[in-house]
Amino acid sequence: MDGIIPDLRFASKQKLIRRMRKCRAAEVRTRYLIIVNLLRRNPTQTAAAVHVARSTVYRVAERFCEFGEWGLLDGREDNGEPKLSEHVLAELDRIVRQTPPDFGRPRPTWTRELLVAVLQERTGVRIHVATMSRALALIRARRGRPRPTVGCPWAAPRKNRRLRVLARLLATLPRGHVAVYADEVDIHLNPKIGLDWMGYGQQKEVLTPGQNEKRYLAGALNAVTGQLTWVGAERKNSLLFISLLQRLMAVYPDAPVIHIILDNYRIHSSQITRRALASFGGRIVLHFLPPYCPNENKIERFWQDLHAAVTRNHHCRSMSELMQRVHRFLRRRQRRALQCAQRHAA
Repeated sequence: MDGIIPDLRFASKQKLIRRMRKCRAAEVRTRYLIIVNLLRRNPTQTAAAVHVARSTVYRVAERFCEFGEWGLLDGREDNGEPKLSEHVLAELDRIVRQTPPDFGRPRPTWTRELLVAVLQERTGVRIHVATMSRALALIRARRGRPRPTVGCPWAAPRKNRRLRVLARLLATLPRGHVAVYADEVDIHLNPKIGLDWMGYGQQKEVLTPGQNEKRYLAGALNAVTGQLTWVGAERKNSLLFISLLQRLMAVYPDAPVIHIILDNYRIHSSQITRRALASFGGRIVLHFLPPYCPNENKIERFWQDLHAAVTRNHHCRSMSELMQRVHRFLRRRQRRALQCAQRHAA
């Protein structure tokens, strides 16, 4: 077209198109695209198709005519090793997984500028802030809300010994015995506010009833089958927990012993609870987790699913409506657990 570049053989055209498709450098790919378009368009049409200036089209065509395909490259291949090497990215990943105070910085959260400075201290490599954004994308880092936790007051050896004892209990559970994870959960009429997708410029609203009401569930998750047993009440006290124990004995009437793994909440070891356990004739044995170890209690994840599926950002106007949805979710979850147990038994 207009004689701006010489006509190419079919094989040469196909080779240019293949290399353009394999090219990962944006600027070089644009130059390839300009040449490919000039094979069937004039400079004005090419500039409009590739979204560049006509002067850029003429400059790229001139270099292509003078140097051939090598004229499309920008010379960055001679710049040496890229700064974002595997070693640098691995070190950045280790830095992001910690906090600035771990590196002697007073700021509690990371900024890209602070990451650039700490990465340079650790590796001797300084990158631009914009390059830091690309590096964070390469290691798949994300901005999120940290999870608040309370450290276990026990020494690590003592905590690990207790966890090993519980793991050994589950691995060597006597025939006919049942092991469950137990815990309580609060249900609030005022919805828990959580993240949600929104349109650009939009902030969704969640109407709250104003006057909050609460209900409480006590649940037990079978450590083997995933079957859930639960009871509810208007108060979270020892009677709620004892009601769960009675329900467990009714659900597992043939189990000689029901082992319950649970946290150290006060209703689990109150005087009324101890008297109730004594009246059960040893059919129920409590196994307490180390303090502040919610991740070791498998039912905690189930309660998180309950909040995500039902109570977070909910629009229920009454507690009865909300509890209907809660029980519907629990029954649906129970059916899935029973189906999985049946498939496992088959």
